[in-house]
Amino acid sequence: MNNGVINTKVFIERYLKIRDKRAQLIDFKMNAAQMKLYDAIAEQYRNGKPIRAIILKARQMGFSTLTEGMIFKDTATQANISSGIVTHEIAATNNLFRMSKRYYEHLDASLKPPLLASNAKELVFGFADGNSSIKCMTAGNGSIGRSDTFQNLHISEYAFWPKDKADILTGLLQAVPNEPNTMVVIESTANGYEDFKDIWDAAVAGENDFIPVFCAWWEHAEYTMPAEGLKLTKEERKMKETYGLSEGQLAWRRWCLKNNCRGSEDIFRQEYPSCPDEAFLMSGRPVFDNRRVMERIAGLERKQEKKPFREGSFRIRWHDAQSKDRIDSFTLGRGRDIRFYSMPKEGVPYVIGADTKGEGKDFYAATVLDNSTGERVATLHMQLNESKPFTEQLYCLGKYYNDALIGVEMNFNTAPIEELQRLRYPRQYVRRRYDDYKKTIEEKYGWKTDGNTRPLIIDREVDAVNNHVELFHDIPTLREALTFVYDDGGRPDAIAGKHDDLLFSDMIANEIRSQQRTTRNVDEQGRRAEWTEDMFEDYRGADEDGKKRLLKLWGEPKKWR
Repeated sequence: MNNGVINTKVFIERYLKIRDKRAQLIDFKMNAAQMKLYDAIAEQYRNGKPIRAIILKARQMGFSTLTEGMIFKDTATQANISSGIVTHEIAATNNLFRMSKRYYEHLDASLKPPLLASNAKELVFGFADGNSSIKCMTAGNGSIGRSDTFQNLHISEYAFWPKDKADILTGLLQAVPNEPNTMVVIESTANGYEDFKDIWDAAVAGENDFIPVFCAWWEHAEYTMPAEGLKLTKEERKMKETYGLSEGQLAWRRWCLKNNCRGSEDIFRQEYPSCPDEAFLMSGRPVFDNRRVMERIAGLERKQEKKPFREGSFRIRWHDAQSKDRIDSFTLGRGRDIRFYSMPKEGVPYVIGADTKGEGKDFYAATVLDNSTGERVATLHMQLNESKPFTEQLYCLGKYYNDALIGVEMNFNTAPIEELQRLRYPRQYVRRRYDDYKKTIEEKYGWKTDGNTRPLIIDREVDAVNNHVELFHDIPTLREALTFVYDDGGRPDAIAGKHDDLLFSDMIANEIRSQQRTTRNVDEQGRRAEWTEDMFEDYRGADEDGKKRLLKLWGEPKKWR
């Protein structure tokens, strides 16, 4: 921060030129947002620490301009300094390279170091004791930075880097020594719930050494205009009270909303957030209503429901300990594989959806759903290399919840389905398909996710989450919903580095409900409930095997008709 003769702030404001919004070349005078960042960084420098900052941006605050200014001053005033700037796209790389080049071109002649090279997006300055350089790079273009050592590193618009960005960033961070005279600045506008948010959250919680810097739109002095005759709406009065806004700021907000944001409050909150949570909630392309999901998570945490009612794993007693051909009994013991939010109730019909480990996944997951209410009552979540322990817990979980209907995804692994059959589990989901060759309808166990069924189960899950989020109690499942987004091709998928195992197990459970009854087969006093007219009609129209299946499904009625 203070290398060379001149203080960094003095150097920037006295010698650097920038282009303003009217494309005029002017002196660089820091605005309030830039001063907020500069002061935070200066404090780290004064304390003798490596400078590490993460910036959550609203639009046009000037954080990149300041970061380039600090890097330019450090690199152009002393020997043997290597600085790297990495952006999300080529156009941004070109823009920041031109900014650094402009700083040099308009620098006072007495301060200009010899320019040895200015090509391939790199400026190289010559000094008697060695060269210094500023290199501008684009994320995704090869293994950037792995062969370099940087004293300064600017990570620009990190939330918009390509899918393997976490690996790219990890490699780049190794190139910066953990020394007091080094600087790493990560800045970005929000793009939903992904790796940038994880780093931001860790910084806010003090779990890494990055200082978090956020500036709300109303902290920028330019965002105001005359407010003569302005009559505030109810929402504007609330904002004025909450954030201490002036009527001029609210007049500018109303103008920006109307002219720059197509009248959309959501677009304004995304582009000009008032707080970090709003920035992340309103950005990206979430599949689910993230505001509703976050409100549910916050509500569960406020009510101290963050922890499940009980956690545990089943202990199994085998008929034959060697062959393990049949489970004689099981008890619920210590462990953390299963999170229970409601224990099984007599006569209640339950459904379990199970998502097996697929390509790139390292979790097996299952969700238990009360089919009479739609409430999610338990989850099974295991990190395994092979499926057998998961299948054994799944078997016990199904038996525990009144011989629940179990539907296991068969796309990547049919072993759990076959093992449930071997263990003689009584009720698995049956999928039906027409065999063109045999001209018959075949029935097979297991749920298949394909191009036809995937959009269907996602749509139904969106309806369940957005309209009945109170039925969800498992915070890890809800957090997976936050990171389930539309990718660049419009396909709903988990963000790179995130998981959707619990979410898909919930989707499967939600989809297979039609093969399970929806009413209790006992009343509140433990007596068998009456069948409905439709149930009797279905029974009378079934063949002998079908009748047996329905009796197992519904139980015998109090009275036959």
